[in-house]
Amino acid sequence: MHEEMLASQAVSCPYCGTPFELLIDGSQGSHSTWEDCPRCCAPIQVGVEVAEPGGSVQNVTLARDDDVV
Repeated sequence: MHEEMLASQAVSCPYCGTPFELLIDGSQGSHSTWEDCPRCCAPIQVGVEVAEPGGSVQNVTLARDDDVV
C-alpha cells in the first residue's frame, strides 16, 4: 500500500446509517472489497473506481451483503 495513494472518504453504513471515514487505496486501481461497519459489524461491499493513470479515486459505492449479485 502506498500511503500517498490513500484517500479518505466519508460514507454511511447501508444497514444502520452510521457515518464513518473509509480509507481507499487508489494504487490498487478499480476494485471491490469488503469492510465491516464499525458500529453494527454488518458486511459492506465497497466498490472503488480509480482514474488511470494517476490513481485518483473517482467513485466509491457501498452495497449491502444481500444486494450483491
